[in-house]
Amino acid sequence: MATAFVPSTTLRLRPYSTLRCLSFYPKNLTKPYPVFPPLIRRSPISPRRFFSSVISGALHSGERTKSELAEKQKGQMGSKVGEFRKKLKIVDVKGGPDEGLDRVGLMIVVAGWVRTLRAQSSVTFIEVNDGSCLSNMQCVMTSDAEGYDQVKSGLITTGASIWIQGNVVPSQGSKQKVELKVNKIVLVGKSDPSYPIQKKRVSREFLRTKAHLRPRTNTFGAVARVRNALAYATHKFFQENGFIWISSPIITASDCEGAGEQFCVTTLIPSSREAVESPVDAIPKTKDGLIDWSQVYTFGPTFRAENSNTSRHLAEFWMIEPELAFADLKDDMACATAYLQYVTVAERDFVQLSYTDAIELLIKAKKKFEFLCKNNLPYLDLCLWHVRCSSFRLRSLIIFQDVKWGCDLQSEHERYLTEEAFGGCPVIVSDYPKEIKAFYMRQNDDGRTVAAMDMLVPRIGELIGGSQREERLEYLEGRLDELKLNRDTYWWYLDLRHYGSVPHAGFGLGFERLVQFATGVENIRDAIPFPRTPGSAEF
Repeated sequence: MATAFVPSTTLRLRPYSTLRCLSFYPKNLTKPYPVFPPLIRRSPISPRRFFSSVISGALHSGERTKSELAEKQKGQMGSKVGEFRKKLKIVDVKGGPDEGLDRVGLMIVVAGWVRTLRAQSSVTFIEVNDGSCLSNMQCVMTSDAEGYDQVKSGLITTGASIWIQGNVVPSQGSKQKVELKVNKIVLVGKSDPSYPIQKKRVSREFLRTKAHLRPRTNTFGAVARVRNALAYATHKFFQENGFIWISSPIITASDCEGAGEQFCVTTLIPSSREAVESPVDAIPKTKDGLIDWSQVYTFGPTFRAENSNTSRHLAEFWMIEPELAFADLKDDMACATAYLQYVTVAERDFVQLSYTDAIELLIKAKKKFEFLCKNNLPYLDLCLWHVRCSSFRLRSLIIFQDVKWGCDLQSEHERYLTEEAFGGCPVIVSDYPKEIKAFYMRQNDDGRTVAAMDMLVPRIGELIGGSQREERLEYLEGRLDELKLNRDTYWWYLDLRHYGSVPHAGFGLGFERLVQFATGVENIRDAIPFPRTPGSAEF
């Protein structure tokens, strides 16, 4: 609870007076409560007595003077803040079981953006969308409607924002049950003729260059709503299961899984062109030729330096990372399964198998696996096939790798397991070789594998990656030494094993991949409002 005053003397709070204020919160939050509940709530205590009790508990002295002054100022200055009301949206009208027929005869107000406008001899049809659903509201307008001159003059065009008042009537067309007979129309914001999203179909590649406008299209409006629903369901799932949400730092000095490479984010180059074309000479320099940092400053987050220009990777993405205390790998897999079923309402059975069994399936598969490698020379045991264009110039390298125990599964391997081997069921692969996993994953008794798991889903491959963490100090220190990692760097992580270490597990899920899985969009750059990729930070 936060209360603001403007007293004539310093306002001093006693420790116990704060408790008196907080005591009005319910002890057992079984029902959702707003973050900042109203100061005056309906209760057996009258509003005036409640307000006075807060003042009397908070002020060190002069309580009557301060409360009287506050009441006096409230009556002489300012006005009461209006009540927050949810505005009527198109989805409220057309989203019900009757598709709007229950509102026939009512006068309503719709505010949104013009999708299409068709002017005929005696009537004008305007399709309006407010972003609340895919369906537009068809507005039928005749020349006697107030504001018709704005339509006739051409001020209202596709992309313009408008305010419309009218009566809900049964539709004469077959595409909708109801439409709006316009009484009044107001142009809120006109649209320039260069508005790029017209009725004609445009490619998703083009829309990526218009990321600030593409939410107005049906496809990206739907993706945004699905993303929102998944985020809501994510919080709801973990809150209902006793988790506490924390804000972890983005900037870190730890490099746990080899993803700690650096890349440059700068405002020094005044251009949005590709890096190879950027005017490096425009960077301000000192007389010695060094960068003159006094002329610039940057303020922002850091992102994972993954130099991959593919349909599956982003330089900036969102992660969901739950951590379970007093839990092992089985608990981790059960939590991940329950989460995915919860947020996607999936009812299919999940298949669980070991990494060793997965490798055997891949070896027996009558299929040659291949993946693209760009100048990746460390693969000494691979057979390289040069793919040349008509001029015999080297274009790329296709690497054919024989699947064997110890290799890291590629996307094509993962998709084969979930799409073909198990007929579209989600698959959880567990107990990976320790050489291809992070140092903090708990070693299994065989000494070769760790308690790690990946959840694979159709069309995506790996969606979730998790593990049971190594809670045994001596094993953790031994693994750090084995990988030649400095123990001092991980002092705090080791410290946790000194003070009441417990078995624990967790997993990470790339939220944009979840959006891909739920919506079916093929490119991950279409699963986030403003994608960030190597060499691209538009908008």
